[in-house]
Amino acid sequence: MTEERLQKILAQAGFGSRRACEEYIISGRILVNGKKAELGQKADPYKDSILLDGVKIPMPNVARYLAYNKPRFVLCDKVEGDTRRTVYDLIPDSKDLAIVGRLDFESEGLLLLTNDGELTNVLTHPRYRHEKEYRVLVSTRPDSKQLEVWRRGIVLEDGHRTQPASVSIDSTSGKGAWLRVVMKEGHKRQIREIAKTIGLYVVRLVRVRIGSLELGTLKSGEIRELSKTEIERLKLLIKKKKLAE
Repeated sequence: MTEERLQKILAQAGFGSRRACEEYIISGRILVNGKKAELGQKADPYKDSILLDGVKIPMPNVARYLAYNKPRFVLCDKVEGDTRRTVYDLIPDSKDLAIVGRLDFESEGLLLLTNDGELTNVLTHPRYRHEKEYRVLVSTRPDSKQLEVWRRGIVLEDGHRTQPASVSIDSTSGKGAWLRVVMKEGHKRQIREIAKTIGLYVVRLVRVRIGSLELGTLKSGEIRELSKTEIERLKLLIKKKKLAE
């Protein structure tokens, strides 16, 4: 492994975002080969001794990035006493991966699984407001008033006010319709709750995009590794975050 900046090594080893790891260095908590580290310093974790508060850091994880098309009726997290299948049951060697953008039990579609802590933070923290796109089948065709209310935002039963969203009719299906919904937040069961509040019933909900990452032709239950280009596009979000700070 070539030398990397210390904050990147620490972040890859699971010690938080690069910004948080920079604070460890600034506060003098990091030693490299017995000497206090400096911000901007590089090291090789496989050759150099790197200590945090006197304890040797573990070798950084090999970064993994997986796209998964979650089937319906699969949980994103293991719940004690719940025997239903989880994403981790269905994806081999996934226990160390975080799920970016959880979906509820009935929903399906794109999940990103990764051990890249910094990317996970950028994609999941509410303040960064990254787009997520969904195809939503409702049992009746919404009228213009219902669509306008959804686009504008409403107050849900739990008191949460939803942010404005892009909502349009993609196609009709019998008495119902497929909607295209693009939003920048992820309140629990938000799409289903909005639909219920404005008098619509969700028959099917499929996520097709997270930021720049698209579901594409990935079939239900299939997994694939992200391409180098896809990873680079997602990592641009980290650079944009740093420029904005």
